[in-house]
Amino acid sequence: MSMLTPPGMGGEYRITGDKYPRMRRNRRRRRVVLALVASVAALGVAGWGTLQLIDVFSGDDDQGRTVAADKPDCGPTATADATAAVAPKALPKPDQITVNVLNATPRGGLAKETADELAKRGFAIGKVDNAPAKYDKKVKGTGLLLGAESAKDSALPVLGTQLAGAEQRTDGRKSKDVDLLIGSGFKKLATKKDAATALVTLTKPTPPPSQKPSC
Repeated sequence: MSMLTPPGMGGEYRITGDKYPRMRRNRRRRRVVLALVASVAALGVAGWGTLQLIDVFSGDDDQGRTVAADKPDCGPTATADATAAVAPKALPKPDQITVNVLNATPRGGLAKETADELAKRGFAIGKVDNAPAKYDKKVKGTGLLLGAESAKDSALPVLGTQLAGAEQRTDGRKSKDVDLLIGSGFKKLATKKDAATALVTLTKPTPPPSQKPSC
């Protein structure tokens, strides 16, 4: 009998050799555990996919905004607003503006010199004289442009292109003529080139505050 044969197990159940029997894990249990892990992973993937489909069909993006909210407004109102934003300004031409040139400084001859130059640039000239007592020697800048309320966005800005830095005001007059009061800071009118550039800039359409995507 071998020394490895347990007591009472002689004969038929005899263990021979010089190695102990090895114990292996249960393969069936390992397969069950792997199957459970695979099932849990599959359920997680299916749940995530379901949530993605819900987001797509409900119209929501990653930031919680709806696709409908991001769609540009292309209705009649939006089209009309865009057209108005790019429409050029309708401004009078110089020959449609009558200018009264008034000298508010103690320097003689400025009114006539200025009126002659404006006439060369196409403006219609009205009265050429000294400024009334209300403004005489009281205009501190390059000049003061006066006109009716209706001239605020028409004749006054056009005349303003000829005299950089001139202040523009409206008064209660009913006539269409405008006054150019020469101030103490006056040296000369803007050059023809600078005046033309300023007029082009003035006639450019004003873009809307924010541009929407094209429809």
